[in-house]
Amino acid sequence: MISDKDHSYMRSALEEANKAAQGGEVPIGAVLVDCASGDIVARSGNATISSSDPTAHAEINVIRSRCKEVGAQRIPAHDLYVTLEPCAMCAAAIAFARIRRLVFAAPDPKGGGVLHGGQFFEQPTCHHKIEIAHGLMADESGQVLKDFFQKRR
Repeated sequence: MISDKDHSYMRSALEEANKAAQGGEVPIGAVLVDCASGDIVARSGNATISSSDPTAHAEINVIRSRCKEVGAQRIPAHDLYVTLEPCAMCAAAIAFARIRRLVFAAPDPKGGGVLHGGQFFEQPTCHHKIEIAHGLMADESGQVLKDFFQKRR
């Protein structure tokens, strides 16, 4: 079920995607929300180029930030909002962190690992099943990506 708050959080994730694009990174943004307070506790865009780290996807960045802040490897009382369907690496990190709920905007038929590809959360080796919602602000998120890659061609 999508709420008004979900729209607000996804708009914040889109802001992070736009910041990433301005820095020359693939424009994907993520925010992590503490379910108890409703506060955004971590936000990031992709930073693979600026950090010289192929794992510095927006999702990984917010998970790392919050885990470090609370001193735990698992953060079950958190929801993750991301502008593009997470890849398999990010889906695994989401499961290992025990994120409660994942909301993503645009699907990614080429690189996604949730609805597409290996469908990580559907595998018997995935020990944590999470609530998933998708399609929220998909057009806006998809347009940010299209505009970014169109300028690079």
